Amino acid sequence: MKKIIVACGGGIATSQTVAVKLENLLKERGLGNKASIEAININSIPTYIKSSDIYVSITQEPEGKYEIPVFSGIPFLTGIGAEEELEKIIKVINS
Repeated sequence: MKKIIVACGGGIATSQTVAVKLENLLKERGLGNKASIEAININSIPTYIKSSDIYVSITQEPEGKYEIPVFSGIPFLTGIGAEEELEKIIKVINS
């Protein structure tokens, strides 16, 4: 099972919204049992990143900053580009 972290400034509203949306989308595609998703505070990333497989960020992160794949969470808030971003995440889950 892949561990996905979703981070925003407070770890409550925005990251939780994206985490629930992502969880529902994965369940719709029959992948709900292949990933666990946790919403966290951005200040907790150094602790969580070590044990995670995928990071979904609400903020802009520099490319290559982390050793795991980083995806944008903004498409899951706006709906614009959500399918494309979801497909990228699914590829990592299935790898």
